[in-house]
Amino acid sequence: MEIAFILLVIAIIFIVQSIKVVPQQNAWIVERLGKYHATLTPGLNFLLPFIDRLAYKHSLKEIPLDVPSQVCITKDNTQLTVDGILYFQVTDAMRASYGASNYIVAITQLAQTTLRSVIGRMELDRTFEERAIINTTVVEALDEAALNWGVKVLRYEIKDLTPPPAILHSMQAQITAEREKRALIAASEGRRQEQINIATGEREAAIARSEGEKQAEINKAAGNAAAITAVADATAGAIEKLAAAIQLPGGDQAVQLKIAEKAVDAYAQLAQKNNTMIVPGNMSEVSGLIGTAMALMRGKQTK
Repeated sequence: MEIAFILLVIAIIFIVQSIKVVPQQNAWIVERLGKYHATLTPGLNFLLPFIDRLAYKHSLKEIPLDVPSQVCITKDNTQLTVDGILYFQVTDAMRASYGASNYIVAITQLAQTTLRSVIGRMELDRTFEERAIINTTVVEALDEAALNWGVKVLRYEIKDLTPPPAILHSMQAQITAEREKRALIAASEGRRQEQINIATGEREAAIARSEGEKQAEINKAAGNAAAITAVADATAGAIEKLAAAIQLPGGDQAVQLKIAEKAVDAYAQLAQKNNTMIVPGNMSEVSGLIGTAMALMRGKQTK
């Protein structure tokens, strides 16, 4: 009975040692008698108990690795504290097991040294502007070296760039001055545009006023011309009617009578408006006018 129990225990141990189930996205390294034998893939796998052993277990997922912060010196001799994060993936489990004693430490150290080298070739201002270039350069250098470790470096991202407090204060002052400069330029541009708009408005108003005055003068001239034409037409019509009346029988006598009346009235008006007695130099002219007028009046009465 005891022997059966011992055999059962040995059988269980044998089964446990021989059957291995590898999870998805994992790779296990098997050594046989201390030498690399195989890489177990996900699923059910069988080993020889007491001969084969699991030496290493690797995850094939993408792994984020925090790279510790470090002080870097830029090209213009400025200290800069930099930290970042690295993403890598094990692509060859066998090389990851035997290519380096600790590939994570190797990648971390290489990332730090590469980062110091890249930043040392740049000035301080460029380090803030060209983060993408820094990240790409670090990834290329790490990927080339990590190939022998069975690791694929996917990307590197700088999390923070921190200059010394004095440099940070100077940069802040520079940014403030630049913003004030842009504000002054914007204000001056606004004033210039305002002056341009005012001048344009005044010019357009002056043009409008001159056009209005021009049109008014044209209208006035047209009105005066029309009035003169109307007066001339009326005068011409009167003259035509007068000429036609003169051609009728008795027209000449009527004209002479009218002229005599006007002459007598003119002499009478002169006598009324002036204290001085006005006597014509040739009295025969007056008498002649009066006589002519009386003859014409008698001629009309007889008719």
